Amino acid sequence: MARYHIETYGCTSNRGESRAIESALRDAGHYRVDGPEEADVAIMNTCTVVEKTERNMLRRAKELAAETADLIITGCMALAQGNDFREEGIDAQILHWDDVPAAVTNGECPTPGPGVEPVLDGVVGILPIARGCMSNCSYCITKFATGRVDSPSVDENVEKARALVHAGAKELRITGQDTGVYGWDNGDRKLPELLDRICTEIDGEFRVRVGMANPGGVHGIREELAAVFARHDKLYNFIHAPVQSGSDEVLEHMRRQHRVDKFREIVETFDRELDYWTLSTDFIVGYPTETDADHERSMELLREVRPEKVNVTRFSKRPGTDAADLKGLGGTLKKERSKEMSEAKMDIVAAAYDEMVGTEREVLVVEEGTGDSVKCRDEAYRQIIVQNATEHGLEPGDFARVTVTAHQTVYAFAEPVEAQPEPREPTAA
Repeated sequence: MARYHIETYGCTSNRGESRAIESALRDAGHYRVDGPEEADVAIMNTCTVVEKTERNMLRRAKELAAETADLIITGCMALAQGNDFREEGIDAQILHWDDVPAAVTNGECPTPGPGVEPVLDGVVGILPIARGCMSNCSYCITKFATGRVDSPSVDENVEKARALVHAGAKELRITGQDTGVYGWDNGDRKLPELLDRICTEIDGEFRVRVGMANPGGVHGIREELAAVFARHDKLYNFIHAPVQSGSDEVLEHMRRQHRVDKFREIVETFDRELDYWTLSTDFIVGYPTETDADHERSMELLREVRPEKVNVTRFSKRPGTDAADLKGLGGTLKKERSKEMSEAKMDIVAAAYDEMVGTEREVLVVEEGTGDSVKCRDEAYRQIIVQNATEHGLEPGDFARVTVTAHQTVYAFAEPVEAQPEPREPTAA
């Protein structure tokens, strides 16, 4: 029996991998301790999205190696850039996610069976539906860690979702490196079927959020997928489809599997099917071949589709990728373009939240906020804060109807709608 400490960095998919590791360790009788100095083994699940993250990972790995008897490093940076840790003289095992539980006690840790307790984060259940992707983007290092998509069956994922709901999950987060290509490795596109079955076959009151799905995968299923969203109230009306650029030339250089017209068609389809929904997208600013005209096309696309959530990232070279061999743009130019796009993004997002003020929304309380407040999500997955939660009797897992009273650019404030008393029967004179 081992005492373990685990740290997780990066995306929701990484957190799902860590929880699967913990599930296997608990099933074998191992237990978690509060810090690395108390542990027999420390596990670090790494991220490698940008260069700054990479430096932070190396720094933290050195600290953990000095604080614990045994260190295991897994996750995207470990699998894509394992030599970086060795070159820094960090004494650690570099392992794939699946190999971590067995390594804790020299292969004696069993694989968790179907009776393993579902993994929850408060009232949020994280469900990785597949690992890997079908893309070959020129700038991406994560693909070296995750490989091609590997999709469990719809039946298997529905049962995992059912277990999470029965264990208390009120929000299911469907995750993966690219949820839109779920099932492609088995010759079919299964995301609409999976979502439909989760919503129709699992009893209980809960909500489902679909994680990142590249436009190249979503485009071919956009009609069917939008129809599923329109059919089921359990699905948050939210999609995260990262376009990355408004220039077809840059998308071609990036080796993205879509072009701008396909992204527009996805947006148009969801606009047609849903009255109120959230589009989340990403832009990479300053790709090495991006011209002033290319940047302006991205700005035009941003203003045209007006996504309610936008992630703006400055391009950074990732070792071993094809884009790393290209001559980069100057840091000042990337900073200027990023600033212009970020300012436009904030105006667009603020306008979307401003339109919510005065409306009533059905929300799910997802987690506690600062002070006596709670963080909620409405039907389009927009964040709404309710203050004085104790006074209103609200806690994570509750559903409530609220009136939006104000906003702070990227989130709104609301007050619960007071229940109206039942009308009294007239009394006889």
